[in-house]
Amino acid sequence: MSTPTAATQSLVSYYSQQYNARASIPDHPEIFSRWQRDSALVRRTHAGLLDVPYGSTIGERLDFYPAHKSSAPLLVFIHGGWWRSLDKSDFTFVVPGYRQAGFNVALTNYTLAPTASIEDITREQLRALAWLYRNAGRYDYDPERIVVAGHSAGGHLAAMMMAAQWDEWSNDLPVDLVKAGVLMSGLFDLDAVSHVDFVADDLQLTAESVNKLSPAWMPQSHPAPFITSVGDLESEEFKRQNQLIAESWFENHRHDVLLNGYNHLTICDAFGTPGHPLFESTCELIHSL
Repeated sequence: MSTPTAATQSLVSYYSQQYNARASIPDHPEIFSRWQRDSALVRRTHAGLLDVPYGSTIGERLDFYPAHKSSAPLLVFIHGGWWRSLDKSDFTFVVPGYRQAGFNVALTNYTLAPTASIEDITREQLRALAWLYRNAGRYDYDPERIVVAGHSAGGHLAAMMMAAQWDEWSNDLPVDLVKAGVLMSGLFDLDAVSHVDFVADDLQLTAESVNKLSPAWMPQSHPAPFITSVGDLESEEFKRQNQLIAESWFENHRHDVLLNGYNHLTICDAFGTPGHPLFESTCELIHSL
């Protein structure tokens, strides 16, 4: 067994520090608790269909909150957590604002690592979006206005949905199934992630999987517009990842929403708060379809 070189150790140390968002947010337990409390209140006070199966495994479940009008657009939110933690139910707090703005909202789950690989998780999200497209008539939303949003690892998955060759996945799906995207503090170059020590055992990234699963190095499957956002209190690596996807897919990048005073977690609060520039930019993107 070879001994890591000083250069390799330095690289691991750098990336591990850059991507340890929780360590840089001392009050992260309080933020998670607030999300759970606010989300539980929404589930008690808003009509929704919970834990709807879109696949055969226990992780393949989604929550659906209908709009107040027929044939409205659908916003699909994919949560983060390094592909290995958190749950759709932690993010129900984002639902009320978008329903009030006139949209249906779906929150997707997936099998967490290490039980599932990132490739497995990506395939689960493909099944989720395909299921949502096929079931638009049953739940009365517009299949021609499906927008995907994701945060952190969910940002990676949202970008993978924007790069997906849907018509090759299944011949009953249109290549432009995803009409637009909102990518928040995402991970688009997985080579950097492969050096992060605290997720290495769970993610088991290899050179082959990094190449297959880095949306920054893929073309979009079709010209879907998207916006990006990252908090100014986030690390340089999260800012680099954000800039990277904007530059890689520059032809369809509408704009970046600058978030002064926001960190890797509170960006989700901005996303769910009516009147905030990130929320309003998301609404404008959907209304433009």
